[in-house]
Amino acid sequence: MTEEIIIAGFGGQGVLSMGKILAYSGVMEDKEVSWMPSYGPEQRGGTSNVTVIISDERICSPIISKYDTAIVLNQQSLDKFENTVKPGGLLIYDPNGITREPTRKDVNIYKIAATEKAQEMGISKVFNMVVLGGFLKLKPIVGSEFIHKGLEKSLPARHHNLIPQNEEAIEIGKGLIEAVHTL
Repeated sequence: MTEEIIIAGFGGQGVLSMGKILAYSGVMEDKEVSWMPSYGPEQRGGTSNVTVIISDERICSPIISKYDTAIVLNQQSLDKFENTVKPGGLLIYDPNGITREPTRKDVNIYKIAATEKAQEMGISKVFNMVVLGGFLKLKPIVGSEFIHKGLEKSLPARHHNLIPQNEEAIEIGKGLIEAVHTL
């Protein structure tokens, strides 16, 4: 099993954190992992993305141009990465702020209203964990006990009290993911 993922959105949406938690979870599960962030000088508000590869086998290169999964959290990222999903792959998006829906017919497309749900919960910072939960529902590439360990590893100790809220958001995301187009 090898899963090549791009997560993209605005800085401040937790794009890099989501990738880091997923990567640490893979490491804790004793998988081969690559985590490669990309962002401009304006980390908060500018666009950012992260490539995460999780595999049972050695990873040859962290640099890839086609992905098994694209998780896009804004229109600019949808425009940039929709065509980088391999045929038969997975595209997940949050509809908040999306002005043009995905158009591909050769990939599985799902949406998750994570922005809306995080606002409803009154905790906007768990937005990325709602999205992560939706992804893990569709592709459970790491076990939930390893997600907990990944949260512990990636969050500073002073924020460990927030781990239960993050885990709750992941579970909520699993129930929130919605098919738009499936093969």
